[in-house]
Amino acid sequence: MPETLTPTFTFQDLQLPAALDRAITKLGYTQPTEIQALSLPPARQGRDVLGTAATGSGKTVAFLLPLLERLMSTPSTGKRHTRALVLAPTRELAAQIEEVARALTAELPLKVVSIFGGVGQNPQATALRAGTELVIATPGRLLDHINQGNADLGRIEVLVLDEADRMLDLGFLPDIRRILKTLPSERQTMLFSATMPSDIEKLARDFQRSPLRVGVQHQGKPAERIRELAYPVSSELKVDLTAQLLAGSDVEQALVFTRTKHRANRVAEKLERAGISVTRIHGNRSQSARTEALGGFKSGKYRVMVATDIAARGIDVDSLGHVINFDVPVSAEDYVHRAGRTARAGKSGTAITLFSPQEENELRAIERFTGKGIERARLEGFDYSARSDEKLEVPLSQRLAAHRAQRNGQGRGQGQPGRGQGQGGRPQGAASGSAQGNRSGGQRAPAAENARYSTVASQPGEAGGNRSGGQRGRGGRGRGGPRQG
Repeated sequence: MPETLTPTFTFQDLQLPAALDRAITKLGYTQPTEIQALSLPPARQGRDVLGTAATGSGKTVAFLLPLLERLMSTPSTGKRHTRALVLAPTRELAAQIEEVARALTAELPLKVVSIFGGVGQNPQATALRAGTELVIATPGRLLDHINQGNADLGRIEVLVLDEADRMLDLGFLPDIRRILKTLPSERQTMLFSATMPSDIEKLARDFQRSPLRVGVQHQGKPAERIRELAYPVSSELKVDLTAQLLAGSDVEQALVFTRTKHRANRVAEKLERAGISVTRIHGNRSQSARTEALGGFKSGKYRVMVATDIAARGIDVDSLGHVINFDVPVSAEDYVHRAGRTARAGKSGTAITLFSPQEENELRAIERFTGKGIERARLEGFDYSARSDEKLEVPLSQRLAAHRAQRNGQGRGQGQPGRGQGQGGRPQGAASGSAQGNRSGGQRAPAAENARYSTVASQPGEAGGNRSGGQRGRGGRGRGGPRQG
């Protein structure tokens, strides 16, 4: 069983190198979280660590501090080379880890780079060939660079696999095994996962040496400081109820989760029409658009961000008070991950789920998984008997008709520049499944239906195809086809 404990020391008690100690103080960290208290001592001793840690538990600092301390204690001689590698499942999580790493290395002569898809490869290749000491990467793009001869990982001293269960869910396990085969066997390996399925345990047995297994308490359910509420409402009134909930004086910012990219677009569009400052983030948006959306949400430019599960991985916003499940997640584990976007670093928060009569079984499955009933709630003053003539989901036949009309009006969609060319995205007339929409080293796969036939007008940075790939099934390519990251 994993070890658990209540932290009894401060970061200052660790007697970190002066530069790291100043960085920790500047970030406002004083008392380690539970996973930090468990994993820091053995990790600082160079031991392999197998950690069970939920989203928002502070695991990023748990692995970065000992990693950086090791790189400082044994400076490399001669030409720079990559010494540490962190693998993460999504672009947003990789960028988030990079942000923390840069803050911790502000006074250190160490270089950091993040490697993921959706952006140009040339700057990444330059950084890899220059021997950047710390590389934070998604498996797909890193494997591309390895195959192109840009990455030399033969002298890696520390490897971290973050959110390993999510990488497994996205089908990255074969890529991870190919990457690990390029690393030296003599290294320190730290693996963190919210859950510990048998495939993750097998991966640990194959690539770790007598790891110390540690874990946080309350695994499999949201943190106790998260208030969970469930609002019964008909599907057609969900947007209206969301808008009224967001109008509450206690809601400063909120992250709204939808089931699909098409629904994310539609919900964001309707909330914007209601006068709410909103942005959206999902796999069909270009990396620059996703970066702008996340940056704007973090800075307070947008009060609300509508997101899909995969794109939201790695979103870490200080003091985010509310998460709203516009759709009940199909996976109970996704519910826990969504709720974990709030109440981070010891703060409190609220997780709201809107459920229609058709979704009640899914909600009850979540309650069985977490072992905790979710309080039912009703919004006073909301007209639950109202009827909405406008449906959120546009029927597939209408979306197909709109798509055909768009193609017929723009030269059969041969991708020629002209009216409607989205800034940062492909021309709206580009043929479905074209190379601009699906960038992959292998066979092209058709984009998801909700990506190809969305009736929402393309926005700046909106990719017309399934550029980042859809959610994969375990152990293989999923519906989206090309590798994500």
